[in-house]
Amino acid sequence: CFLSLQKREISNFDYLMYLNTLAGRSYNDYMQYPVFPWVLADYHSETLNLTNPHTFRDLSKPMGAQTVERKHKFIQRFNEVEKNLSAQCHYCTHYSSAIIVASYLVRMEPFTQTFCALQGGSFDVADRMFHSVKSTWESASRDNMSDVRELIPEFFYLPEFLTNANHFELGCMQDGTVLGDVQLPPWADGDPHKFILLHRQALESDYVSAHLHCWIDLIFGYKQHGSAAVEAVNTYHPYFYGDRMDFNNIKDPLIKSTILGFISNFGQIPKQV
Repeated sequence: CFLSLQKREISNFDYLMYLNTLAGRSYNDYMQYPVFPWVLADYHSETLNLTNPHTFRDLSKPMGAQTVERKHKFIQRFNEVEKNLSAQCHYCTHYSSAIIVASYLVRMEPFTQTFCALQGGSFDVADRMFHSVKSTWESASRDNMSDVRELIPEFFYLPEFLTNANHFELGCMQDGTVLGDVQLPPWADGDPHKFILLHRQALESDYVSAHLHCWIDLIFGYKQHGSAAVEAVNTYHPYFYGDRMDFNNIKDPLIKSTILGFISNFGQIPKQV
């Protein structure tokens, strides 16, 4: 499959889906939903220039290290966390979880009901809802130390999830904005179909094709754990590494239940491929 990718016989999208499947990710499990990368860093320009390297996200770094300042803060947390917590890691939140998936797809059923169920029966506070591609990127890459989310496959083929066709009452933000359709970058001209088209072109671009292996190393490969992960600022709470935990040696049912609940709510690292 990798040779087919090198020869351009399959798309980057198809290769990522293949890797997700090998790693145990599935559309049938919100807790292990397929994970895709943010590929762009430009959500403000009027036109999208796919020949400019600065248009793209740094695929060699996890979302927690997209800016130097943010990277240093997570390194500091890693160095200090052992003084306060039992687990040393860079991130106590995950890049893919049931709530992240449902929040992206909240405007479509059955994800609407799933999201509300995960939120205790109602929508979240409007300011925390997924309402803008640009603000979500800024949160995950720069502003929010509790947010390192990546994307889902739908960002590259499904324009419908970006519109509030069912007219759900998603609430009103503090600045008075009523939530409806997802706010798109200027280069999409307010058209979800154009956003998906250009976003897919970005995924299949020469730049992403040349650097995608770096992101794959972080999510599915050797930089997933161990010393390579530490060096790459890519370590997560031990509970996220579900397939590396020996539950048979955990005798206390309360502790076992707590760990499983943690994985269920906050995410799980894909199996290494």
